Amino acid sequence: MRAAPLPIALPRIDRHSDRRREDAMTDDDRDSGPGPGESEDLFMQMLRMQGESARAMLEAYAVDPWAEDTAKGDVAGPVEAMGQAMLEMQRNWLRVWLPDEGAPQDAPPAPLADPAGWMKAMQQWTAAMPMLDPLEQQRLWADGVQLWSDVLSQYAPGGETAPPADPDLPRRDKRFADKAWRAQPVFALIHQTYLLFAERLAESIDTARGLTDAERDNLRFATTAVLDAMSPANFPMMNPVVLERTMETGGENLVRGMERLATDLDRGQLTHSDSSQFVLGENVAATPGKVIHETPLFQLIQYSPTTGTVLETPLVIFPPWINRFYILDLNPKKSFVRWAVENGITVLMVSWKSADESLAHIEWDDYIAAQMEAIDVTRERLGVARVHAIGYCVAGTTLAATLAIMARREEAEKVASVTFFTAQVDFEHAGDLKLFVENGRLELARQAARGGYLDGRYMAATFNMLRGSDLIWNTVVNHYLLGEDYPAFDLLYWNGDVTNLPSRWHDSYLRDLYRDNKLVQPDALSAGGTPIDLSLIETPAYIQAGREDHIAPPESVFRLLDHLNGPTRFVLAGSGHIAGVVNPPDARKYQYWTNDGEFASLEEFVEGAEEHPGSWWPDWLDWLRGQDGNTLEATGARCPGGKENPALEDAPGRYVAQR
Repeated sequence: MRAAPLPIALPRIDRHSDRRREDAMTDDDRDSGPGPGESEDLFMQMLRMQGESARAMLEAYAVDPWAEDTAKGDVAGPVEAMGQAMLEMQRNWLRVWLPDEGAPQDAPPAPLADPAGWMKAMQQWTAAMPMLDPLEQQRLWADGVQLWSDVLSQYAPGGETAPPADPDLPRRDKRFADKAWRAQPVFALIHQTYLLFAERLAESIDTARGLTDAERDNLRFATTAVLDAMSPANFPMMNPVVLERTMETGGENLVRGMERLATDLDRGQLTHSDSSQFVLGENVAATPGKVIHETPLFQLIQYSPTTGTVLETPLVIFPPWINRFYILDLNPKKSFVRWAVENGITVLMVSWKSADESLAHIEWDDYIAAQMEAIDVTRERLGVARVHAIGYCVAGTTLAATLAIMARREEAEKVASVTFFTAQVDFEHAGDLKLFVENGRLELARQAARGGYLDGRYMAATFNMLRGSDLIWNTVVNHYLLGEDYPAFDLLYWNGDVTNLPSRWHDSYLRDLYRDNKLVQPDALSAGGTPIDLSLIETPAYIQAGREDHIAPPESVFRLLDHLNGPTRFVLAGSGHIAGVVNPPDARKYQYWTNDGEFASLEEFVEGAEEHPGSWWPDWLDWLRGQDGNTLEATGARCPGGKENPALEDAPGRYVAQR
């Protein structure tokens, strides 16, 4: 049965109760604002909003069978049971987000569905923010009152004019896009008040004086994280869409949601996709190939040719070890690997082992040595003098160090060209991950490491926090509260397929590169006994950056050009860290920009750039063929698994399946 609009009238505002609460405050309370304990109580109060009023809504919505049960004296009928189930859901919610607090009292609080209560709560919380001075707080409160007047005027409380079918509210946000948020004034006021306060807090951080850039970024991140968590969309008693779904399903959505929540708590990780729909080697990481080499740290996969001839110089791809390699081999339509093979390239891929206690000794030197080994094994197996190389993200950063060391050792000729996917070497403006390199947070990461490695769920949570609204709270609403099925989405499946990291590498990488920016300081770092100087690199380089990348911002990636001394081509791709890279031509999505003129900064590049529709992959392929266009027959060692090139096992290998 489809639910009718929720029968909710605007609750009467009891200003006297607000006055009584204000009178109960001492002068010290007014001067200092909410203390830690008070803030926690306030947060619990917001979580429990609408507890009592939800049952009233359910009763008003009840259909005849329920009314018949009640008429027979069954006071614990379906309406009562559903109301109790929703309150229990809210109590469980509190236990999740405030585990150190005692369970809330069984008696529901006063009906805080009153938007005045929500506005009061937001005002009290913002009063504790250091960026809002008293005058700014007064202006915020006045703007809130004006907001109320503007919103309520559209609902014609006098009844003389029918309210509009879809009121035109001043602020829009995708979290509140459903018409249910605008159908009733109570929900309109709640979410509009939230958006107003969130907007003003963000503005106050942007305009605050006396903050360094790092302090401002940290404050903005922390405030955004809290505001995302406090969104009224996240709580079952405050979300009209959830309330409607609950009445439609008789509470089944909440039962299903609590089961999923319990499962995710047990596994220590949010679920984003239906993992039962994916099988490694069948519909993800499915490009045919063989594992031709293995060490305790990595496996080397060579993919089988599909063309009669191939480029003479093979391509070795180094994916980041903070994720699984098959981001570049998601499915046949999205696979960069398959596309490159179909275009006559012999492709080899490194599959890194997820760290365990056996890899507790691994440092950055070991990853650099592993890249050199993969290059040498490829040269030896295929009988070639040199290779093309791709480094993605952290593996691209490491590849730059590898090339610098090889140059100093007079081995630079082993690499014919290098391609950097969203890779940084200068970390002065390195993006959102710099928020996690303050000394205290580095110490937290050290403490989180057990057995010499950092659990991959820690990194997954870190990346989720960078996009909390999309990767945390959107999942909470859709799959815990609404009970919707998980999508069979390969990208989200890959995102949840976490890898553990050697803690020694993780600690030194964040400290030496992200915090101290030593990689761009000649000879400040060394590996394998050889100092690293990026200016020694003369290898032709193709540098790709994502325009919306928040992990490796294009301004930061662009600085690679300042440290390389060989010929370079810089390409700015549409979208971000993943979609900006994994954008096959047949998808006909996004765009990319090139500039064949002179430019000294990203701004100058953009100003003189030419925009091209679709994928940048064909541009890269033309560039690669321009470095060395010689071809040969795809026989012998170019077909892995034969006598000339024996294999250990089929692709994608064992390491990618180890957790």
